[in-house]
Amino acid sequence: MRPPAAVVEDYLKTIYSHTEWQPDDITPSQLASRLDLAPSTVTEMVKKLAAAKLVSHKRYGSISLTAEGRAQAIAVVRRHRLIETWLVTEMSYTWDAVHDEAEVLEHAISDRLLDAIDARLGQPAHDPHGDPIPDAAGRTAREEFVLLANAAAGHVGTVLRISDRDPELLRDLERCAVNVGSRLRVDAQHPLTVSADAETVTLPDEAGASIWVTA
Repeated sequence: MRPPAAVVEDYLKTIYSHTEWQPDDITPSQLASRLDLAPSTVTEMVKKLAAAKLVSHKRYGSISLTAEGRAQAIAVVRRHRLIETWLVTEMSYTWDAVHDEAEVLEHAISDRLLDAIDARLGQPAHDPHGDPIPDAAGRTAREEFVLLANAAAGHVGTVLRISDRDPELLRDLERCAVNVGSRLRVDAQHPLTVSADAETVTLPDEAGASIWVTA
């Protein structure tokens, strides 16, 4: 059984991450799906988080973080993304293999070690997937963005972020030479076809909902 503190951190991080790249608060069913838990389990935990004043939630409504919940979530997100960056930069992990490792280590390392990793890496602003790494004060910076699936044909943008939820998709995109920082032109949406570095490639169907580019 996972320690209670780790379970709380997982919930807060998931709620926070849901609204980073789109505006709508997470619903209980979405939260259950993201955590791969039964809806009844999530309902009980959300009640506990609300009682602890970490989230705001009305029955049958969406879930949002309170100021305290957001502060705790950002601290977990910072640990997770710094660990991912450290594993890729220092430990020769590939970008499709770091998420699960970071899920474990984020609950275990001390603040002292985290600060040492941050200093060692030169205080990076983004993790290997393009997600912003909060600084020690919890601040992040991000350019205006559009989801690739919503970009019109002819749109030109730089890849800001690629979701790390599907390792196989990350490997497919790497084979297509599409990565964070790639410059893309959308040629068509159905199928999703882009031009990158003078090469035209058709991306997997799920790529449109997993890639964010500059607006």
